[in-house]
Amino acid sequence: MVKHTAHNGTNIGSSPIKLKVFYLYRNFNKKMTLGPKLGAGIATVGMCGAGIGIGLIFSALILGLARNPGIKNELFRFAILGFALTEAIALFSLMISFLVLFI
Repeated sequence: MVKHTAHNGTNIGSSPIKLKVFYLYRNFNKKMTLGPKLGAGIATVGMCGAGIGIGLIFSALILGLARNPGIKNELFRFAILGFALTEAIALFSLMISFLVLFI
């Protein structure tokens, strides 16, 4: 049986769980880049909601045009306004993810 020891010579045992915890603790400074990457990935979840919102806006535009083609210009203006506001939310989410990643 192989005994594993820490840097100060203390025995940490041979259990796989103890070994994993020890190696994670020992390499903690090397693994500090995981936090910002994970945070940036979580921050981009807001872009999924923006994509769904944009799809709903244009599906409502198509439905509205099918029901009443006479108000095409008004519906299109409101759809573009809704698209711009929804896309702004996605850009804010992307900006926050870049801030988390690089600052």
